Amino acid sequence: MTHANSHQRAERREFVSKLLAALPDALVVTGLGSAAYDVFAAGDRDKNYYLWGAMGGSTSIGLGLALAQPDKSVVVVTGDGEQLMGIGSLGTIGAKQPKNLTIVVLDNGHFGETGMQRSHSSLGTDLVAVAKGFGIADAFAVNSTDACEDIAQGINARQRTSFVQVFIDANEPPRALPPRDGPYIKNRFRSALGLQPF
Repeated sequence: MTHANSHQRAERREFVSKLLAALPDALVVTGLGSAAYDVFAAGDRDKNYYLWGAMGGSTSIGLGLALAQPDKSVVVVTGDGEQLMGIGSLGTIGAKQPKNLTIVVLDNGHFGETGMQRSHSSLGTDLVAVAKGFGIADAFAVNSTDACEDIAQGINARQRTSFVQVFIDANEPPRALPPRDGPYIKNRFRSALGLQPF
């Protein structure tokens, strides 16, 4: 896929809902804030791992999960601000290249959780170029839900590490809050993988 025209933007909830509907068996890790709300709004699942804190940590958690569960598709859904905070994780992902890991960055060009200040992605940083520079060759941008089917096929095929930048509108849909109980989320997720809680 080619780099999308950033003037057209996808509606975030519609994009996330359509993508996840095509990935019923994927393990999903969310960034904090709006990304977690979007994933929860698409339908709560025991294979969703919602982050409430640890800004910048979603891609590292996704990497660890992908390496530990190589037979499962792992999808990280995060925002541009959270990804920028954990940008170094892309270097490790590029070095390890888990074929079952896809990073989906919902990019509204703002730090949504701290007051909608403009983020680096609206100030000249090209996240696709950064991901490619870290060695993630399958990195591209989209700006429409029309891309969801192709993205989902790639995720389900588990043939390469992928990075998808999704240009979205800078709006704030009504909050859909997932469970806040960290041990509950963790143990439910472990149980879905057939693992014992701890």
